[in-house]
Parts: sequence; C-alpha cells; structure tokens
Amino acid sequence: MDHPELQSRPASPLVEAVDERFAAHGVRLLLKRDDLVHPELPGNKWRKLAPNLRAALEAGHDRLVTFGGAYSNHLRATAAAGRLLGIGTVGIVRGDELAGRPLNDSLARCAADGMRLHFVSRSRYRAKADPQELAALLDEAGAGGAYVVPEGGSNALALAGCAELGRELHGVTDVAAVACGTGGTLAGLAAGLAPGQRALGVPVLAGGFLAAEIRSLQTAAYGGPVGDWSLAEDFHHGGYARVPAALESFAADFAARHGFPVERIYVAKLLWALTTLTTAGTFPRGTTVTAIITGRP
Repeated sequence: MDHPELQSRPASPLVEAVDERFAAHGVRLLLKRDDLVHPELPGNKWRKLAPNLRAALEAGHDRLVTFGGAYSNHLRATAAAGRLLGIGTVGIVRGDELAGRPLNDSLARCAADGMRLHFVSRSRYRAKADPQELAALLDEAGAGGAYVVPEGGSNALALAGCAELGRELHGVTDVAAVACGTGGTLAGLAAGLAPGQRALGVPVLAGGFLAAEIRSLQTAAYGGPVGDWSLAEDFHHGGYARVPAALESFAADFAARHGFPVERIYVAKLLWALTTLTTAGTFPRGTTVTAIITGRP
C-alpha cells in the first residue's frame, strides 16, 4: 500500500499577482504556489522525489543515497523524506574541505533528519557519472545496495512527477516559468503542458550546460524532445547560491508587495528574470505568465 506521505496531493494554489511592472506591459502574472504542495517537501522536491520513493519502497530498499552541494535543497528534502518514511539516507556532499568544518544550517538540518553525510573532493564528485567511479563512491560511503536518487532528483521517474505540474496549468497560462538547477523540473513541466503553452527555464548556475541535460533527460524518459521549452540564461547572478545585494533587495521588495516569503537561491532569480524580461518587452501584450514557486526560504 502506498505510504500516506506518497499519496497524490491536491493541485497547488494558483494566485494572481497584481504588479504594475507587469501590468504596464500588458502581461498578467500568476504565481503557482508549489511551495505549499507538501509541508516538508515543497514544490518540485516532492514532485521529483515521490515517484522515486515509491519505486524504492516497492523494490524493498530501506536506504536512499543521493548527492548535492553544501546548500542543496535536494539533500534537505531527501533527508526529510527519509525521516517521514522511516528509511535511512546517505548524502554524498561535494567538497571534502567541508568535512572538518562545522555544518552549515542546511547540512545540519540533513543530519538532524538522520542523513549520514559523506564528503568527497570536487573532482571525485564530478566523476560520479562514470559507473565504476559511482560504484566506488557508494562503497566508500557505505551505501552499496541503497536506492540511488540522482543529484537534484532528476531522472525519468522525476519527469513523470513534474509533468503533473504542467497538466495542472492546462488552460490557464501561456508561459510557465521555473528556476532550474539540474533541469528535471523544466523537462517534465514542458512534457505536461498543453499544445500552445510553453515552458521557460531560468538556470541558477552559470555554465550554459543545461540545455543538453534537459534534452538527455527527455530522451531517457520519452525517447526524444517533448514540449515547447527554452532557457533564459544570464540571470544566475554569479552562480549557485550567489545572492548579491541587488537580488536580496529585489526579493525583499517582491515579498513585501505580494505577501509571501521569497526563497533566494532559486525563486528570487526566477522572479527577477521574469520582471526583467517583461519590462524589456519580451512577452507580447496579452500574455499570461506563471511563475512556479518551487520552494520556501
């Protein structure tokens, strides 16, 4: 029987954000409050993890192992899921220099939820795509035989969960926009949207690698590209977890205008990008744009 935490949940709320910066250009802004879809696994984390957790339990696994950096929302969500389901979790963390330092708030939360943290060098972390290197990493972390959830939770199962997000937006928006880390949410979202709708991703990491990752994920899940999607690059503000003063000020102002807490690493960059693109005239007048709020501070 499906665990109560993994049962289907109601569609997350969709609310209009009346904002003169958008209205002046004839653009309607909606907020898809996916941060409210689950009390401890907000937004895309629940959508990507739930199908993987079901698969792990159905296969009889009692441990999960996954990957992330020092501020990874995915690591925190996986640790919380392990606690809720009563199964063990192991987090392989990028950066062996962190091993001798006090845990930051994010990693401390993972540990408090029962996740065993294993720190590895950045070079070894990058090499995990090689099957032999991955096997060695898992063995070293004491995670052999555990169910492997990829970095960011992005795989074919995750795309199926995120496609449901797209289906929840049928008939209500022209553009569905989401911040991107590993690309899984955008890949699934685009697959779930109806013809005539398009998905827009805002990468929060520098590097320009994400388009190829999204194509690879869709090929693995669907056999090839699916849906109408594109990326708005150059809104990463210097890279992952970089929150310069201008972005901090923008996020605080947006939160005050619209009455909800704005997560800084992903959501603030998404909202900044949409505001910038709108004021630049990127969206034709009459366009409805939906910002998918994937997480909370």
